[in-house]
Amino acid sequence: MIRDITIGQYYPIESKIHTLDPRTKLAMTFGFIISLFFGTNLLIYLIAATALAIVIKVSKVPFKYMVKGLKSIMILIVFTVIINIFMTQGDPIFTWRFLTITREGLVLAFSMAVRLILLIIGSSILTLTTSPIDLTDAIERLLKPFERIRVPAHEIAMMMTIALRFIPILLEETDKIMKAQMARGADFETGGLIKKAKSLVPLLVPLFISAFRRADELALAMEARCYRGGKGRTRMKSLAYQRQDAIMYGLIIGYLLMMVGIGIVL
Repeated sequence: MIRDITIGQYYPIESKIHTLDPRTKLAMTFGFIISLFFGTNLLIYLIAATALAIVIKVSKVPFKYMVKGLKSIMILIVFTVIINIFMTQGDPIFTWRFLTITREGLVLAFSMAVRLILLIIGSSILTLTTSPIDLTDAIERLLKPFERIRVPAHEIAMMMTIALRFIPILLEETDKIMKAQMARGADFETGGLIKKAKSLVPLLVPLFISAFRRADELALAMEARCYRGGKGRTRMKSLAYQRQDAIMYGLIIGYLLMMVGIGIVL
């Protein structure tokens, strides 16, 4: 399951989505996430899924690679569906002892499951098609106006990017520790959910030690390169919008207006 987590990973390949300005891709991601909450109509989800499928096709990232990331959150999706089915009040369609399934609960459970799946895949496109350095620059540029009210834009962007970058590194470290403990006889595969959860407890101590060690090494490396924050920092490549970014902004605005219209009419 550890290898199935794709959040925070970058998929290096040449495509039109990869060459977009990272600020454009941030706007695409936020616009797509917002559009999922314009309503619970099936047509809205079909249009959102179609738009997502087109972006995935253009990005050239294998669809199987993106779907693989859903395996790691399948428990969360199933848990959300069960909670919504049995905890939502409304018109009952099935009752057994203290359990009641309502029509509103089924609709809400379906809606939440579809939203979570689209949201995870849509968010993954941002990190899969944007390198950590580009993502840092984009977040910093977008937060630049808030520096007037003393918001540390560079520090926030750096922390967010390091956090994202550390996700795959910690996953690799977890995989190594698991294999090392399995070689010593540890069992992570058999048993129920509670037993599997208990078997993961011994991983926490070495994982925390490894995370602190890597953070210390990163701090030393940044100090060795005379890193002193964002003040006075220059860049080899400055972000600049291209013609394709303007076209994509137009498509995002058109997509949002269409979704708002559908949400109002239906």
